[in-house]
Amino acid sequence: MASTVTNRIESRFRELRENSRKGLVVYLTAGDPDLDATEGLLQALDRAGVDVIELGVPFSDPLADGPVIQRASERALRSGTTLRKILERVPAWRQTVQAPIILFSYFNPILQFGLERFAASAAQAGIDGALVVDLTPEEADDYVQRMRAHRLDTVFLASPTSTDARLEKAAQLSSGFLYLISRTGVTGERSEIAAGVKPLAERARRFTSLPIAVGFGISTAAQVREVQAHADAAVVGSAVVHAIEEYYSTGGPAAIEQFVSGLKAAAGGKPV
Repeated sequence: MASTVTNRIESRFRELRENSRKGLVVYLTAGDPDLDATEGLLQALDRAGVDVIELGVPFSDPLADGPVIQRASERALRSGTTLRKILERVPAWRQTVQAPIILFSYFNPILQFGLERFAASAAQAGIDGALVVDLTPEEADDYVQRMRAHRLDTVFLASPTSTDARLEKAAQLSSGFLYLISRTGVTGERSEIAAGVKPLAERARRFTSLPIAVGFGISTAAQVREVQAHADAAVVGSAVVHAIEEYYSTGGPAAIEQFVSGLKAAAGGKPV
């Protein structure tokens, strides 16, 4: 299925390429610590020059996530955060946030919301696409069709254990960028980047011309630079969520902006 979507994500990666820069994708759990705080945190990421924001939909059974993001989901759920409430807030957030935003979700909340209703509501709200972490490419045709009908990007995952056939299928169904997982297991900060990043990125480029982003375990500026040597963007999740957990209560959005600005500097500064 060919990619026909053109939106903020494609424009941002084109801008990065034209300026010989690499990108930074950052994950944030919506509703952590509450939805009012999410607006300020999105603005902080935008000011820090984040190229794509992954806005996580909290889920009660986040099997692919490590303890840091699990705790964030628990805090968000306790504050009453739901997919419906997130989508209701996005139009207001969009007024002050220029970076592309994709929803990062498990399939169950989307299925409960309704596929067509989700795609239509996300597009109307100003979302640019989605990454459904537990939706396999083999079962995604209906989802992709509905998302493309509303001009929303569909980002899929591939890992070091993905066969060439699975990698090709994920690439075919992706638009915006292809997300490569640097290692198997759950999300979380790591002291070293997996050795499999380079060969996985090289395999992926055989199947797609899309930008390639690599995530899972990236937490420092040095690791961002290391990943960007082999990919078009680095994805940082748990380290940012951990910073929110540790510093937001005392430093507010400014503390998170400072932390993320250091990661973005490793990618060559703010976009032109």
